[in-house]
Amino acid sequence: MLNKFTLFLLLAGLTAFYACKDKLVDNPNPNQPPTTKIFLNPDSTISLQQSNIHLYWSGDDPDGTVMGFYFSWDGIHWSFTTKNDSLFSLQIGAVDTIYSFRVAAVDNSGSGKYISDVYQNGIHFGPEPFTDLNGNGKWDAGEPFVDIGLIDPHPARLKVPIKNTAPTVAWDALSTHPDTSYTAMTFGWDAADIDGDANHGVNTIQSIHIALNDTNKFVSLNGTVSVVTIRTSGNPLMDIYINGDVTDQPVDSAGHKIQLAGLAFNSNNIFYVQAQDISGAKSPWISSATQPKSNPGWFVKKPQGTIGLVNNYAAYDNPGNFYPEMMDSINYKYDVIDLVNQTLPYINITFLETVKLFKGILWYTDNNPSLDLANATVQKISAAGVKIFFTMLFPQTLDVVSQVQGFLPIRSDSSSYLAIIAPNKIISDTNHVYPTLKVSTSFPRVRAFFLNSGDIPIYYFPNKELAGFIGFENSDKSIFFIGAPLHKMIGNPGSVAQLLTKVFFQDFNITP
Repeated sequence: MLNKFTLFLLLAGLTAFYACKDKLVDNPNPNQPPTTKIFLNPDSTISLQQSNIHLYWSGDDPDGTVMGFYFSWDGIHWSFTTKNDSLFSLQIGAVDTIYSFRVAAVDNSGSGKYISDVYQNGIHFGPEPFTDLNGNGKWDAGEPFVDIGLIDPHPARLKVPIKNTAPTVAWDALSTHPDTSYTAMTFGWDAADIDGDANHGVNTIQSIHIALNDTNKFVSLNGTVSVVTIRTSGNPLMDIYINGDVTDQPVDSAGHKIQLAGLAFNSNNIFYVQAQDISGAKSPWISSATQPKSNPGWFVKKPQGTIGLVNNYAAYDNPGNFYPEMMDSINYKYDVIDLVNQTLPYINITFLETVKLFKGILWYTDNNPSLDLANATVQKISAAGVKIFFTMLFPQTLDVVSQVQGFLPIRSDSSSYLAIIAPNKIISDTNHVYPTLKVSTSFPRVRAFFLNSGDIPIYYFPNKELAGFIGFENSDKSIFFIGAPLHKMIGNPGSVAQLLTKVFFQDFNITP
């Protein structure tokens, strides 16, 4: 049995224990705010970065759970996120800039009630984030919200130096220029800026500047432009076609067409390009004098005549000056568009805009013509009102009908072929309106065709050596074709000059 003293000690101890217990319950330790860390990545160091930067952060709460983070670039405007990282695109300036990034962890000790103005530690974070179900721009009872708890009173801070790098521009792989051309030319370039990549939705190149001979008289284009055709038919002010599209020309704020000044006729010219980014930083000018496979300077001839002679002959069996001499003999002024000795950049665009400088063209070829070019341009040339005279042969292995039906008015189901034609053979006009032509020198790979309904048959072989027609016009007399080299059809003196006069003057209605 316990004695009275022992019982007293036991009762005293129990009293002290419960007294302490009651005291602990009545005075719990206060909730501790979370702490925050910020970093680029485990191995990086802070140095001059580009304008796109990936930042990471983490939080720790000694007595709870981190439910999200507030971050800010100015210490005034804060955004809430539940993520631990984000890719930021910072506005770059013409000079280097230091940005200050802040992030503060938030724990889960919210009040359970929506707070319209979160203010802790002297910082105004704004209203608690919520889902605006009814779209009225304010929180209403029943709408989900983020119950903000304690916020790190000492947000982690990271200084981010941003270095602006000027853009670069270089001639693209297709951009070269001939030594001589007429008043139409196409230029293409590749502009880049390591501060932003248009392929990933961040285009920091604001504008492209182009100039002709004088960089103080430049024209500004949209920063996405990479190809332009410049063209004029006689005015020193040149039209600008974006990507060679005559319907896409730059305009000023008043809607007036912008043109490029500076062209020097019958003289060397230099075309310049420069890129400018959104900060105002500019690339060095590049000039056409440095284009690959091009001579310094680019001689621009002003067209003198109404007819363009398209020389599409290879070195083999070249007709020499036959066609220019024929045009001289019938008193037509002309200019020669040389596809053999001059390489046009973006040939489909540049050739099209070049021949549109004339009222008519005489396109003469050997048996290896530029069929891809003809298919790409002839219908557009004709639609622009330019008349075309073809004197053309074809390769032996060519699937002729499928290759030439895109620009000649022939039926898809037939053509006839003759391996070689001997001298003195005659081709005649079915209606005796066009001069009779006589073969003076043999030539190979002769073809005749059957025509579409409404087109005009002209020349055939009277002895039926070939079925179909070797010469014909389309229905509106804008295209004339003869499947023979005219310089080998001079057995009847003066007949070729008569044919050229008949087609250009009467059929095409082009006066000398």
